Amino acid sequence: MSSRNKNKKGKKSGKSGILRWEKGINSYKMRFITGMALVAISFYLALAFMSFFFTGFADRSKFDIDFWEFFRSADITVENWTGKIGAWLANTFINDWFGIAALSILVILFMTGIKLLGAKVVKLSRIIVHCMIITIWLSVTLGFLFIDSVNDQYLLLGGAHGFFMSVWLQSAIGRAGMYILIILTLVAYLSFSFDWFIPFISKPFKKRSIGDSVGEGTEIRKTDPNISSEREKQADEDEEQHQQMHQPIIEVPAPSADNEEYSPNEDRKGNFVEKELEPTNTNPSLENNDSDNSLELTIEKAAKEEILHHTENKPLGDYDPTLDLSNYKLPTFDLLDEHSSHSGQVDEQELITNKNKIVKTLEDYKIEIKSIKATVGPTVTLYEIVPAPGVRISKIKNLEDDIALSLAALGIRIIAPIPGRGTIGIEVPNSEPEIVSMRSIITSKKFQNSKYELPIAFGKTISNETFMLDLTKAPHLLVAGATGQGKSVGLNAIITSLLYKKHPSQLKFVLVDPKKVELNIYSKIENHFLAKLPDEEEPIITDVQRVVNTLQSLTIEMDQRYELLKKAHARNIKEYNHKFVKRQLNPEKGHRFMPYIVVIIDEFADLIMTAGKEVEMPIARIAQLARAVGIHMIIATQRPSTNIITGVIKANFPTRVAFKVASMIDSRTILDSPGANQLIGRGDMLITQGSDLVRVQCAFVDTPEVERINDYIGSQQGYPSALLLPEYSGDDNDNSEPGSIDLSKRDPIFEEAARVVVAHQSGSTSLIQRRFSIGYNRAGRIIDQLEAAGVVGPFEGSKARQVLVQDEQELEKIFNSIR
Repeated sequence: MSSRNKNKKGKKSGKSGILRWEKGINSYKMRFITGMALVAISFYLALAFMSFFFTGFADRSKFDIDFWEFFRSADITVENWTGKIGAWLANTFINDWFGIAALSILVILFMTGIKLLGAKVVKLSRIIVHCMIITIWLSVTLGFLFIDSVNDQYLLLGGAHGFFMSVWLQSAIGRAGMYILIILTLVAYLSFSFDWFIPFISKPFKKRSIGDSVGEGTEIRKTDPNISSEREKQADEDEEQHQQMHQPIIEVPAPSADNEEYSPNEDRKGNFVEKELEPTNTNPSLENNDSDNSLELTIEKAAKEEILHHTENKPLGDYDPTLDLSNYKLPTFDLLDEHSSHSGQVDEQELITNKNKIVKTLEDYKIEIKSIKATVGPTVTLYEIVPAPGVRISKIKNLEDDIALSLAALGIRIIAPIPGRGTIGIEVPNSEPEIVSMRSIITSKKFQNSKYELPIAFGKTISNETFMLDLTKAPHLLVAGATGQGKSVGLNAIITSLLYKKHPSQLKFVLVDPKKVELNIYSKIENHFLAKLPDEEEPIITDVQRVVNTLQSLTIEMDQRYELLKKAHARNIKEYNHKFVKRQLNPEKGHRFMPYIVVIIDEFADLIMTAGKEVEMPIARIAQLARAVGIHMIIATQRPSTNIITGVIKANFPTRVAFKVASMIDSRTILDSPGANQLIGRGDMLITQGSDLVRVQCAFVDTPEVERINDYIGSQQGYPSALLLPEYSGDDNDNSEPGSIDLSKRDPIFEEAARVVVAHQSGSTSLIQRRFSIGYNRAGRIIDQLEAAGVVGPFEGSKARQVLVQDEQELEKIFNSIR
């Protein structure tokens, strides 16, 4: 008995172990792991097959090695992306088995994997059958079509199976029989697999049979009266067959497969299955009513679908921001003066004299030169010399003062060597410098055909070429120079360049002028191109405290723009505006077209002396971050000292413009190199973008010209006001306690804002700011009042405040209690 019990217990334990094993296999975890493994294997094989198409030729000699030696030896390597296993599997599946048709095996593995993962796909048995048929048929077909090129290729398109099967079949039924067999099997497969194939093939035969039954061509079928009666009879017969076929379905609901089976009749008579399930077949009048109702419903549905289809797919044109001021015209060229002067011509005698003096000075110090060339510029002539072999460049560089003494020139600048030319340059001022007019720069082909986002045309180089740069690539400018050397004219040239290229909807200026007289001339274009704080009366900012508030407001604007870029998944303002123009962003979600903002600060030294860190820190923050959101800064100063142009400023202003300064120390402070102390003044400047220094004669634009440009723009229709920046004040409203707020002094739009917050169930300051077009501080005060009234919850950091009121009835009770 004990042995029998042990046997029974052993059998029971064995059965229980088998049951546990089966449950483990059938469990969700096991199916998930198996599904993931099959999907991974399918991707691995797909990568191996793809690599085999490119690297199989290089690896084909490796497959002749013994199987175990091929995998065991680490010295044997393959070019396939998936290693030895992938290369061997790809060669086995493609060359040894079914050729390209082996890709169907990947389909089986992938579909089985996602089926185990829980995806709803077609039955696996159907997929496997189709894949097997396609594999065999495609393998034999490709093997037959490329049977003659087997020995010339490393890749057997039909595989070994396709090759041997095609050879055997061709020997049995011949080449013509093979073509017939391939076409016949393809037609048979399509006919059994797809219901639409036979009607599609038989369409032309049906048309021809109708014509034959009439006895003549198309004209006879149109005029023969017997055809209409035959069609009516045929329609009646179809209706009788249709009723007989669907009588059993009246009592039993039709499954999805039955619906597919009777889909041709449903298309002909409408959705009759649902109509037949409601009434009985005993009353013929009900049947007639059903048929009439179905016809009417079909017509109405078709009409509605057609209308909705066209309205939903109606394309919208691109958004054009310039349509707000569609009649705006750019300034004309006749607003600028020529400033032509005949005294600017450099005669040949002067060039020859200067050349002889340079050569003699170098000979006095036993420096030989091979050649010399002169390039005449508007104010400076560049003499390029090629020294003889063995001459040290530093020796010529040290003769800068001696050459200046021999030429009796105002200032000599030696470039040793000129980057990219292999020569040494000696810049000698002309005896009678030429005036470069702003009109010649604006009308130049280079400026007119420029594709820069924010093009700035400074003037002309030594080679008389128009010098331009894109402010978006700069991305910020530092302009410095001694008093009276052309700094203010340079700022006017920058602003004029942008006014001649941009529409008011694309560009806004924030002008800061502590001297109160330099930039005040641009107040006439306040409603076109300027931006300011909401409570600011003057468009040009002159008060130091208002400068601090404006800079802090610009940081808020910068943060808001970055938030919009984040929501739009854009990296910079150019991508964001492109999406907005293409109507890919919804304005109801806070998106808006963002114009470029250029901040121009004159007399930066005065701001630093009076405000210090309050000014420097927001400027540094804007300079570090605001480039991507289209905010660029241009600061100018006449005091280039290290306590004004600090390391923070220099690190964030890589593009610098230096007019003439008094000492080499000032030049190094601005440009990190000497040279600005050797300029001749009156618009002569050096521009650096990184490491290269370019000498440019700044274009001259006089005050009357700037006035005419501003009058021309100001006389045109503009916006109702300047662009309003986010409101900012030094008070921190977020930390104020609700109990300290006097609800008797509520904001005029308090009740409207409360209704908006309750309707949207979002206590967001930005929501109120956008909806009512008010400043940031005012919206913050309204939120605090709503918190004191019990409409929204307390401040929760970056999250929107919780709305405590659910409907307008509760809101009206709150209004009544505080009135």
